[in-house]
Amino acid sequence: MSNKSVLVVDDKEMMRDSVGSTLTRAGFSVRTAVDGRSALKEIASKRPDVVVTDLNMPGMTGVDLTAEIREIDNELPVILMTAFGTIETAVQAMKNGAYDYITKPFEGDEMIIAVKRAIGHAAVLKENAILKANARCNQSIAGPTGLDRIIGRSSAIRKVREQVRAVASSHGTVLITGESGVGKEVVAHAVHDLSPRNESAYLAVNCAALNESLLESELFGHEKGAFTGADSMRKGRFELADGGSLLLDEVSEVSPQIQAKLLRVLQERAFERVGSSTTIGVDVRVIATSNRDLPKSAAMGEFRQDLFYRLNVLPVQIPPLRDRLEDVQPLAEHFVSRIVNRDGRRTMRMSEGAIELLSTYNWPGNVRELQNICERAVVLSDPKANEIHRETIEPWLMESRPMPKAMPLRASNPPANNGVPVQASAPEQSFQPTMSSFAEPKVDYRPGDKTLAEIEREEIVATLKRFNGHRQKTAKALGIGVRTLGLKLKKWKEDSLVSPNL
Repeated sequence: MSNKSVLVVDDKEMMRDSVGSTLTRAGFSVRTAVDGRSALKEIASKRPDVVVTDLNMPGMTGVDLTAEIREIDNELPVILMTAFGTIETAVQAMKNGAYDYITKPFEGDEMIIAVKRAIGHAAVLKENAILKANARCNQSIAGPTGLDRIIGRSSAIRKVREQVRAVASSHGTVLITGESGVGKEVVAHAVHDLSPRNESAYLAVNCAALNESLLESELFGHEKGAFTGADSMRKGRFELADGGSLLLDEVSEVSPQIQAKLLRVLQERAFERVGSSTTIGVDVRVIATSNRDLPKSAAMGEFRQDLFYRLNVLPVQIPPLRDRLEDVQPLAEHFVSRIVNRDGRRTMRMSEGAIELLSTYNWPGNVRELQNICERAVVLSDPKANEIHRETIEPWLMESRPMPKAMPLRASNPPANNGVPVQASAPEQSFQPTMSSFAEPKVDYRPGDKTLAEIEREEIVATLKRFNGHRQKTAKALGIGVRTLGLKLKKWKEDSLVSPNL
């Protein structure tokens, strides 16, 4: 309980000192306030774990203070100190939101027990809220912890581990960059595991998966009635992660309005819930990820430069899997083992031939693609087999290479392979469908050829149809942001293809 804080509110100095000394000796961090108004200011600047307040105070009674606190934080426990003759009032106050009351005169142990009980109750409420928040973003917290999360033996991944170990001990903001699928979220969780905040909350929000209004509410919370459907007050991720870490996954996809709010939180450690004018102070370590070239985006005005500088305090760059093929074998072994254990199957391993094939592939989808291949291999293999063979995997790797018809352009210097799919050992021929893939090649246009804009539109529309209108899956497959995808579809008047709520 040594890191738990209690705010003692009483207009009588002797009572404040007596209660404060008792709780301090019990290991609590104690702050005091002389009346309700100053107590509300203390709560706004730094949220305590418990408020202990006298019932009868001039100006604002303990009942009034409890009602005000409920408007700010309906989970912050309030303990009322009351004389025997006002017990009925205290009970009524509990019905209106107070956690407990204690009757004067009281022993020091009574107060300590009441405070500990209130802290335990608040911890359960917060844990439930965090579990619900994690469920909303499908975040799993099971598995290895710390540096054990980062699988690999290459010099590149050893350097990443060293960077993680170095930045974790700091409270500074971390920016993790790398291509889609390299494992940025895994590294972010490792940073939290090794940080001084590892016993506090770790929350994540996928900035690319939510529209602006939903993302604002998810990050900062909202008051009851703030918008249609807001039938109750809800805390946002920043508030729930107070004292811990918050991952902003794909932060480059947020709108300019949200960028401005994020900048303020990073600068002032304060924000307001949607629909509220009350400022809430928080102590949150922000970890952000991006698969974009953020310096370039900032230079082009697509991302706020001041926000980029606030995020890029402690940078960690994760190289793509094709640049660290030594990591393929340990990663594959890890994934196969985990999937086998999850599904309760018999022991299974990759054959030498399968490992050799995987280690020569270009991995346009990075570690995420390798994980998918391993899961498919385990699930579709003979349940009696104990080895995954090269022949099982090879067709899937060939399928992931698009055929030449995906780019119907006649090049002035046609490739030597005459349209035959390139081999896994030729990474320079591998194609990953990203927006950079539509950059203008050297071609000789002939009458009837399609323009690059038409090709781009056809590719995006076809991909959207392939994923049945699912925006997130389409954007991920194309290597662009959900917001960018939406703007292009709106420009082409193709946004009707997007499935509702996807």
